[in-house]
Amino acid sequence: MLPPKAGDQKLNGESLNAEAAGARVLVTDLDGTLLGGRPHDRRRLRETLERHPEIVVVFATGRSLESVQALLRDDALVPFPRWIIGDVGASVVDATRMTRLEGLEERLRAGWPGAEIVRGALRRFPQLVYQDVPQDGRCSFYLAPDGLTDEVKTAVKELGCSWSYASGRYFDVLPCRAGKGQAVRLLASMLGWPREAMLVAGDSLNDLSLFRLGTHGVVVANAEPALAARVPASALVDASDLPGAAAITQAMERRGWLDRRSVVVGYHRPPVHWRDGRWLAPSSPNGVLPTLRASLADEALDAVWAAAHVGETRAPRPPSSATGGLRLSLLPVSEDRWAGYFHRVCKETLWPALVAQPHLIQDRTGDWPEYEKVNAAFADHISSLARHGATVWLHDYNLWLVPGILKMQRPDVTIGLFHHTPFPPPDVFRRIPAAERLRESLAMLDWAGFHTQDCADHFRRLLADTTASPPRTGVHPLGIDHQAVAALARTRRPQREDADAQLVLSVERLDYAKAPVHKIHALATLLQQNPGLRERLRFRLICPPPATGIRAYDATRAELEQAITAVNDRWSTTAWQPVDYIPHNLDFTEIIDHYLAADIFWVASLADGMNLTAQEYVTARAATARPGVLVLSRHAGIAQHLAGAAVLTDPHSPADLVRALRTALTMTTEQRRRHITHLSALMRFPAPAAWARQVIAAIRASAV
Repeated sequence: MLPPKAGDQKLNGESLNAEAAGARVLVTDLDGTLLGGRPHDRRRLRETLERHPEIVVVFATGRSLESVQALLRDDALVPFPRWIIGDVGASVVDATRMTRLEGLEERLRAGWPGAEIVRGALRRFPQLVYQDVPQDGRCSFYLAPDGLTDEVKTAVKELGCSWSYASGRYFDVLPCRAGKGQAVRLLASMLGWPREAMLVAGDSLNDLSLFRLGTHGVVVANAEPALAARVPASALVDASDLPGAAAITQAMERRGWLDRRSVVVGYHRPPVHWRDGRWLAPSSPNGVLPTLRASLADEALDAVWAAAHVGETRAPRPPSSATGGLRLSLLPVSEDRWAGYFHRVCKETLWPALVAQPHLIQDRTGDWPEYEKVNAAFADHISSLARHGATVWLHDYNLWLVPGILKMQRPDVTIGLFHHTPFPPPDVFRRIPAAERLRESLAMLDWAGFHTQDCADHFRRLLADTTASPPRTGVHPLGIDHQAVAALARTRRPQREDADAQLVLSVERLDYAKAPVHKIHALATLLQQNPGLRERLRFRLICPPPATGIRAYDATRAELEQAITAVNDRWSTTAWQPVDYIPHNLDFTEIIDHYLAADIFWVASLADGMNLTAQEYVTARAATARPGVLVLSRHAGIAQHLAGAAVLTDPHSPADLVRALRTALTMTTEQRRRHITHLSALMRFPAPAAWARQVIAAIRASAV
């Protein structure tokens, strides 16, 4: 066998041999095979492949690349392939980049005289009717069975070509070395796929060469009889009693490809996001996404992360390099459904209750079915991934209906749910329009986790009368990766642009629950009461916007920008303005630089989870021996773990916000040094990976 060209060895600098590690390879024909059978079976196959990104999908088809691209664009039930072998084996395409593997194609097409010469030489056979469809590196005709004469075969041989005939109709003249089987053989050699890791599927005679590769195979029930008659007898090949897509799913199940996992994590977002044609991971080492991404990649845990992928355009499966080795299984959700589920129900109905703003709750009755459907889809998705007796770890209010649905389907699994958000008191929870339905579902949990004891108490009180054996609860405050933050902080040397002015910093997403407008008003009041602070302090607000499509914060944004403009107009001088507003995301390294530059870090949330930015600020300052002050809302979860060591404030009291900020501004350098040292000593929360292991252990223990 000829070796692959050097140019085919790497694409965009990535070694193609990386795909061989642990890969399972499905090589399937399209028409009659992958596209065959009922829509329900096709949908199930697509969703199965999306749940199993380790299965490499290869299309081996008579279609041209142009035809396959149109199919991927127009048929939502078609799974996205990694590789496309088209034109009955004359074309090989990297489907991720839609680029041809020219080295392989040259080998497959060696000696090809060209379509015009072939058509000219065969024009004397009237039974050959040229197919006027896109084709490349081959020449295709319609031909009745009785027209396939020895004369036709001889004429093709004299051209130095081979031929393929399928379904009693399709006659393809090919380069002598081309064919589906030969193309797969060359590609497998390049990528290092072992034969035992491959499964081929087909329904017509032009798939016969696939079944001669010595791999696992399945002949679908609707195959033409001639294929079944000529496929070599082998224990590796099934003759399925199911048509099309259903036969492929059945074959994968029989070979143990669709194995289930011991731990299934359900979170509405994946740990990576698709942007600008590539998968990107969060830049920060802290927060739920990087925490789970790092801890669940441990093979010994046998875990998979189930998350939503939003949008009509299907992105290619994330490579293991993007997920850090974590197995990720994506549930496709349309943009319209996501808007009803997340943008409206989650953010406009449920979120206000969680952050103690019940007056903002909107009754999204018309969108509630979207919340139900997404939760039901997640329950089905998780069930398909969980082996018998598995541990299911759900996250946050976005999946509150999953426990009730999943427990009915799978009473064998143990279900835990961790709330990274606050959990409201029962009287506030009951103001949610669908409160009773949600309460019934939460009662089906085996375990519920929280950052603080008061949230755990609210949950227990809510479910006190719902069941004889309510869910167990646990308090597990989440920490940050202190070592990573400290190490990065020690490498930075930020510059202060106005060393004479104290810098007050807030880092938070745009959300009314973070009380950004309250802080601007407090700053304006402080300047009014103490005009001597003009040019002696600056408030820097790093406040990136929420995800596109969320309207719940539009009023907050408008009010915030109006308040910033007013205070800057009132107090600015030629060289100074009191508020430095940064309304976009920054790289984590830049955030660290701002922590190191800031004298005071200001958290004034109306309600909050742990608030990891406060931990990051204290860790960065302590690691570099910088004094500093943490002004912290009493309603942030971390406040309950710091024993009053921070300068605490109540954002519901404008006067108290002003008082706390004035206190911080007047602290001496030595007071600030002791302050940071004391806070740093109290922040001994488990590191993210250890925290995740503790939570999984607690969920498992609840089943005993």
